[in-house]
Amino acid sequence: MSLIKRAIIIVLDGVGAGEAPDADKYGDMGSNSLSNTARAVGGLHLPHLEKLGWGHITPMPGVEPVKPALGAYGRLTPISNGKDSVTGHWELMGVYLEEPFPVYPNGFPPEVLSEFTRLTGLEVIGNKPASGTEILKELGMEHIRTGKPIVYTSGDSVFQVAAHEEIIPIERQYEICQLARNMLTGKHAVGRVIARPFLGSEPDNFKRTLNRRDYPLIAPNMTGMDYLVEAGKSVYGTGKIDDLFGGRGLTGTHHCEDNFNSIQGLLKYLDQDFEGLIFSNLIEFDMIYGHRNDPRGYANALQDFDQALPEIQNRLRPTDIVMIVADHGVDPTTPGTDHSREYSPLLVFGEPVRGGVDLGIRGSYADVDATLMEIFHLPQPLIGSSFLQQIQKQA
Repeated sequence: MSLIKRAIIIVLDGVGAGEAPDADKYGDMGSNSLSNTARAVGGLHLPHLEKLGWGHITPMPGVEPVKPALGAYGRLTPISNGKDSVTGHWELMGVYLEEPFPVYPNGFPPEVLSEFTRLTGLEVIGNKPASGTEILKELGMEHIRTGKPIVYTSGDSVFQVAAHEEIIPIERQYEICQLARNMLTGKHAVGRVIARPFLGSEPDNFKRTLNRRDYPLIAPNMTGMDYLVEAGKSVYGTGKIDDLFGGRGLTGTHHCEDNFNSIQGLLKYLDQDFEGLIFSNLIEFDMIYGHRNDPRGYANALQDFDQALPEIQNRLRPTDIVMIVADHGVDPTTPGTDHSREYSPLLVFGEPVRGGVDLGIRGSYADVDATLMEIFHLPQPLIGSSFLQQIQKQA
């Protein structure tokens, strides 16, 4: 019988642990978000993660592979086709994507934009892959002058709409993005439509607000979250989890767009009495630092998370288990600014967990869901293998 009543999954968004076996298909050979960042900044200082076994996952200057480690550790291999946040999170919850979401390295074709204009009554500017901050500098003033929303994409499967909140009110922006989501189906079924509102009066002070909203595709199969809710368990999401799963498979959510508030939501849910799952996404590694090629900021965010760990650990109950993972990489030291095809780190700890267990290289991100399902005696996913028996202390 499982000794575990609650599972806490913390996704360090974009914190990869080395090039995946098929990284060459994605142009990501040599990517290692953790190792390369550590080298770029002269070493990381992560004492709490180090004690748990973080240094065993991939070589990182400043983080030693201590023995005995207090946690279990390994790496997860991505097997779904694609390297975006939706694909990664879905795989963590047991969903395999055979066909990757479409990407648009040359912008969206005329039929997409003409239909968008027909549905919204708005002509657009932009229509190219771009950094979210750079495209505001380039086209923000034209948007203010014309009222035309800025449509852009990236190396990921996204249809992003940027608009000034005083030019297009936020609720209208959400309506526009919902129309786009409903429109983008079939061969143009992008992983996410994203509302990217901003404020400011000049290119130098344009700033994206916290009113971002994501509109993902809905997972084609039941996720581990769905099975938990169906079984009467509680499932709480913090950060962007609600956006990434379209609000499905959740009994409560603490939506936010920054690491600090996502952790605060996690702490709030840890103080509640329930059986089930807390699923937290920490977005800043990806959104703020990885995409902007800022290894120092990326390293600082890792160190801030490390400093938050003791408070998380202090709130844990004897029947809690924590899994720290990622959804993809976004190596801030490589020339490009896109996501990178990488292993996910895997660190597992809590009172029920045997320390010092090397879980090796796992076959899928979905091993997380397989383990979760075994904990709660629910159906195993079609992909993934549980590591519960390797890590759990005997009753």
